[in-house]
Amino acid sequence: MATAPAPQPSTEAVAPAPRRSRRRKTAHLKLVPETKALREELRRRCAETAARLDKSQPLPKDEMERVARGILEDAEQPEGFVGWTMVMLAAEFWRDAVAAVPPSRRLFLLPHCLKHAEGCPADYDQFGLDCKQCGACSIADFRTVAEEMGYKVLVAEGSPIVLKIIVSGYVDAIVGVACLNVLEKAIDKILLAGIPCMAVPLLSSDCRNTAVDEDWVHEMIHVAPTQPAPQTRSYVHLMRAAAGMFEPDELDRLAPRMRGGPRLAEANGKGVAGLDPIAATEALAYDFLAKGGKHSRPFITLAVHDALTGAHGSQPNGAEHLANIPDAVKRTAMSIETFHKASLVHDDIEDDDAYRYGDPTLHRKHGTATAINVGDYLIGMGYRLVSREAKTLGPEVASDILDFLADAHLRLCEGQGAELLWRDGRDKRLTPLDALRIYALKTAPAFEAAVYSGLRLAGPVEEYVEPVKQFARNLGVAFQILNDLKDWQGDADNKLSAGGDALGGRPTVLLALALAALPAEKQDELLGLLSDAGRPAPLRVQRVRQLFEDAGAFDQAHRLVDKHQDRAEQIADGIQPDELRRLFYYLIDTVLERPAEDSPPSSPLLPIVKSRGKE
Repeated sequence: MATAPAPQPSTEAVAPAPRRSRRRKTAHLKLVPETKALREELRRRCAETAARLDKSQPLPKDEMERVARGILEDAEQPEGFVGWTMVMLAAEFWRDAVAAVPPSRRLFLLPHCLKHAEGCPADYDQFGLDCKQCGACSIADFRTVAEEMGYKVLVAEGSPIVLKIIVSGYVDAIVGVACLNVLEKAIDKILLAGIPCMAVPLLSSDCRNTAVDEDWVHEMIHVAPTQPAPQTRSYVHLMRAAAGMFEPDELDRLAPRMRGGPRLAEANGKGVAGLDPIAATEALAYDFLAKGGKHSRPFITLAVHDALTGAHGSQPNGAEHLANIPDAVKRTAMSIETFHKASLVHDDIEDDDAYRYGDPTLHRKHGTATAINVGDYLIGMGYRLVSREAKTLGPEVASDILDFLADAHLRLCEGQGAELLWRDGRDKRLTPLDALRIYALKTAPAFEAAVYSGLRLAGPVEEYVEPVKQFARNLGVAFQILNDLKDWQGDADNKLSAGGDALGGRPTVLLALALAALPAEKQDELLGLLSDAGRPAPLRVQRVRQLFEDAGAFDQAHRLVDKHQDRAEQIADGIQPDELRRLFYYLIDTVLERPAEDSPPSSPLLPIVKSRGKE
């Protein structure tokens, strides 16, 4: 296969200044300038500063904060306005890029808290507030103007649904109104990906009958090009390419069905019962593979390969380039997702989870034996996607990738097996080192395999192997520890309830840290709480939380995340070429998304969906 040789790491290359991301309190940085005159003055300064910035790359969050602090210092204003100034700086940075996108390709995001709290007739659906446009609040005014211009309008909070809409390909830019708490999260999710966006911050974050500078919102809606749009790199096209491989038609093209049967949705309305029995397993596997998920692993493979072969896919015209990358590269990236989806099927069985992607899990719907078989089929499919490309990739490349995938598969099973043996054993004692070893095996191999495959598709990899191994290990461990912490904050994306991991019998590092720090009698009490099914769950969760706090387990876990993130960033600092290093930084920032230290604690019980550390 004709691909550019992989640039090797060079000790002579001069890397940018190392960056370090830290968990910290941010509430004191989210003040809004009190007067309209002051807001106008700071926005003017942001516009002047943004005009001088290099727009060839998205502005990193730490650099954005540095520049915002400089603006405030020059204006002799307090650091409490840092968050607000960062939002305005980002809006000015992206203004020309947003203006170059036709309104019909823009998404206008509005917060439900602009509605009047009393007497609002609107209901909520899966996309947010179903506004009745009664004219009683400014939501209807903004929405009417935007829709007349061709905008797609969404009244909702948060960035996950926005990212899904962007990746789906329906829109290319975002304009929005939100409080600084929501916008802080958006910086992590949306700005880092290089998605053109502008926002006007709400004047308060109390979530009830708040207000906004309405003339700024109207100006933002009507933003029009005054000069050529800057050519800023973005990961959006690579995200879309990764997700697009699992659209039913493209999936069937890249991985033709051996049995040639119909899709599950087309089986005469009878589901599996409407299929030929021999084709049923294939239909179930393809149906599950095309369902849900963030497709982060195939994205990593495509993005790493792109970074080492010219970085054309992250350029503004990246979609055109990615449409022409070899199918062998796409199939290899796809194979990483088939292994991941197989692990989800098997994990759901092992944990007896009821739902996945909003539907009943395969084993609940079709039986455990059938689900195990579908998972096994997906594993075989993953290896076949690579092995059939040996002629195109070259025997040595295909062999190296297959060997690495097999090794990653074995290590993942070792980590999962260790967790299951601990869960089902009598002795529930656990050391922090044991927990971290399990974490490294459960998560790091998937990251490592995705990165390695992209590297090997681009060329020789010898100099990258050890750095990638250490990078993936530290990234994976930090990711799993954050999942422990999110479990106690009621992570609305993945958890059934706060404290669910502890009561579900999972060997978490929080439990290990608590056992290492508590006196013997409290260790015994903690271990007893894990299996005391006679006590109501909320009371058990409350007491376990208290014991974790007494032991300092939460603070220690945060420090462990910092340590492993430090190590991952130190490795990224030395990676060449620049595009690969930037990708590693992007993975750190997005994979290790964490709430601010001042995030409010959650209720002991929260209604949500599933899965520990996997989507």
